[in-house]
Amino acid sequence: MKIAVIGQSLFGQEVYKELRKDGHTIVGVFTIPDKDGKADPLATEAETDGVAVFKFPRWRVKGQAIPEVVDQYKATGAELNVLPFCSQFIPMEVIDHPKHGSIIYHPSLLPRHRGASAINWTLIHGDNKGGFTVFWADDGLDTGPILLQRECDVEPNDTVNTIYKRFLYPEGVKGTVEAVRLIAEGRAPRITQPQEGATYECIQKKDNSKIDWNQSAEALHNWIRGNDKVPGAWAEVDGQKVTFYGSTLVENSTPANGQPLEIPGASRPGIVTKAGLLLFGSDGKALLVKNLQFEDGKMIAAAQYFRSGNSAAVELTEEEKAFAEQMRAVWQSILTNASQIEDSTDFFKSGAASMDVVRLVEEVKLRASSCQLQNEDVYMNTTFQDFIQMCVRKLRGEDDEEELVVDYVEKNINNMTIKMPHQLFINGEFVDAEGGKTYKTINPTDGTAICDVSLAQISDVDMAVAAAKEAFEEGEWGKMNPRDRGRLIYKLADLMEEHQEELATIEAIDSGAVYTLALKTHVGMSIQTFRYFAGWCDKIQGSTIPINQARPNRNLTFTKKEPIGVCAIVIPWNYPLMMLAWKTAACLAAGNTVVLKPAQVTPLTALKFAELAARAGLPKGVINILPGSGALVGQRLSDHPDVRKLGFTGSTEIGKHIMKSCAVSNVKKVSLELGGKSPLIIFSDCDMDKAVRMGMSSVFFNKGENCIAAGRLFVEDTIHDQFVKKVVEEVQKMRIGDPLDRSTDHGPQNHKAHLDKLVVYCQTGIKEGATLVCGGKQVQRPGFFFEPTVFTDVQDHMYIAKEESFGPVMITSKFRGSEVDDVLRRANATEYGLASGVFTRDISKALYVSERLNAGTVFVNTYNKTDVAAPFGGFKQSGFGKDLG
Repeated sequence: MKIAVIGQSLFGQEVYKELRKDGHTIVGVFTIPDKDGKADPLATEAETDGVAVFKFPRWRVKGQAIPEVVDQYKATGAELNVLPFCSQFIPMEVIDHPKHGSIIYHPSLLPRHRGASAINWTLIHGDNKGGFTVFWADDGLDTGPILLQRECDVEPNDTVNTIYKRFLYPEGVKGTVEAVRLIAEGRAPRITQPQEGATYECIQKKDNSKIDWNQSAEALHNWIRGNDKVPGAWAEVDGQKVTFYGSTLVENSTPANGQPLEIPGASRPGIVTKAGLLLFGSDGKALLVKNLQFEDGKMIAAAQYFRSGNSAAVELTEEEKAFAEQMRAVWQSILTNASQIEDSTDFFKSGAASMDVVRLVEEVKLRASSCQLQNEDVYMNTTFQDFIQMCVRKLRGEDDEEELVVDYVEKNINNMTIKMPHQLFINGEFVDAEGGKTYKTINPTDGTAICDVSLAQISDVDMAVAAAKEAFEEGEWGKMNPRDRGRLIYKLADLMEEHQEELATIEAIDSGAVYTLALKTHVGMSIQTFRYFAGWCDKIQGSTIPINQARPNRNLTFTKKEPIGVCAIVIPWNYPLMMLAWKTAACLAAGNTVVLKPAQVTPLTALKFAELAARAGLPKGVINILPGSGALVGQRLSDHPDVRKLGFTGSTEIGKHIMKSCAVSNVKKVSLELGGKSPLIIFSDCDMDKAVRMGMSSVFFNKGENCIAAGRLFVEDTIHDQFVKKVVEEVQKMRIGDPLDRSTDHGPQNHKAHLDKLVVYCQTGIKEGATLVCGGKQVQRPGFFFEPTVFTDVQDHMYIAKEESFGPVMITSKFRGSEVDDVLRRANATEYGLASGVFTRDISKALYVSERLNAGTVFVNTYNKTDVAAPFGGFKQSGFGKDLG
């Protein structure tokens, strides 16, 4: 027969070749115009054979056939039109013209899935059977009589690509050729399509392939694989469109280890694992996605989402350089539009299509048989330089990224298994201290050792500072876009939230914090802090300032806020993780790098934090954690010439020493949050029940180990005795015990030395004549427990009236309601000024008192209400500089 082939693509090329082999005469090939100077494969094949090729941009204008185009077609004398894959609208004057009419290949079992995206919808609907139809063309959309059909099983994890390659392409070519054979032999049937079961779906394009997360895992899987690879199912992740490829259903529900990835609209965060990105449907079941593609076309393995990629470019050997030049010639032969192949030449932006990917992979195999590429490798390395680097790494066997190695101490406790790092964290690795030196960190609940922890030495400090300096000056952190930096900090916060129960448990056994308080405050506020400052990353801005030093006045200057560099942080033991968060989050948001010394007695949550930071993808050297002594590690950080700022929370005595060292060394910036003796003034017109409740919280919160704790309560004389009576009644109800017990109100003091100081503190108060109403001694049980204590009749000259206990000790004194200025004088008669408070129903009195209290924070009718958005810091010898806000 004389046949006109109308269509395009490799499929059309193959049908054309097989029809010629079958003895038919191809009188014309009608295909699409060249794209970017490259002819369609069908056109290329036909031109090689000397067959007439027509490349009409269109066949119709405003619904009417173009006469000149139809005339050229009719001149071929075709007896049958074969449309193996055609994206153009062919007029009926052409369809009906040949003796035998026209036949079309369609990749579905008609009448199901009529339309241009039939393969997509076969998978999206989760059909168990797929296949193709060769039908007689009519004036409807895929509605003509059926000539031939072939079906196949659809596998659970089939994609458009796999089912096409496995069946629709090879069997479709055979089926189309067989259909022509049946026509030539006069045996071709015309079976009317049934109306029952007929479906028509829209063309799948990028704008309508967004993922709806409110579906089962199977439905999500079908949507993703049904759009893989074209047009690609996508969702918003971290503010940009991310396309998902390579979905498989996960049969078992075993918990996956990995890093959480927040996806707006999803029922729960995804998990980036070694195998890929684990996603969850609304039914709680899971699917796994292998690859992700970003808006700029860059594709990555989903398992690499939080990783920064390969660090430094590999240096090529002479042999590898020769291979690179061979591949440059291959790229040049494929990318005919590119005048020359530069290192920055992008494969796809220079005109390559999917068929060129297949060719490139095969060209590599011909030149380096040991370099077995997948198509995805090309999509993930689109520039010539990245492509060569990837090939060379594969040839060297260096394409796998190193994993974070953690030597955990594991304990089964609090209905979970906690995994605790115990080594120093320097330059992205957990390492032993110089000389392998260690010390034991103690559980204050029973006085037993939790584990051995590496004890940092001066050389370890120097290595950590050097790593932080290199990360800031040479690494990607210093060059990173602020929004990308914020994305990593958000990921860190999400990962902390994923591990919040584990972090709270570690905090409880290492610091004695009551678990429920640790979960809400120690850990909960830490997560909030990182999220808050992650949002600040791209909002740190300077100013534009007009200047008039010249005429005409068209000059201006602008200010730019820049990171300082290496920041040292020294934190206390009362809120180990929260103090880390308050100081570290702001440093990271501004683009600085950090060397942090946790308190020697509470190092474990800081080390767990280091692990989570690494898993969140923060580059090496950005965070370094050094457990050790203040005299050694803290002093070296104060003296180090490469440290540009030091943030310290602790005693005033040590703060003064640090300030002096920072000045003498290199005049480094310093922020200090030091001691406190915060006054709380309670007037007789207060809400008594609230004043008792909040007054107790002001003293006993976190076992009194609270920098803003009310160190002295001034209670108006007319209500003093009533107030104390109610406090004592409530104290007697407090449950002292294991911090992991959910009913515990009051856990152990942080460490033995502190417990001993509290005993001496209370003995001093008694000796000086204060009245001990309750408490004042160690609880007779294992561990470092101290009774909640109340003192009355405390005079201004007494030691306990002036010095901070940093424990559960309430110091009460009377004042006369008519002597407001006098009680203010007494409240301010301290060298500290961190916090303060007032309880009264009189708003004028509250404002008067709050304005005259010399403190960084004044609480009115409440206490301990800190927030990540509110600046926090003190006056006088309570330090300077602010955390938060």
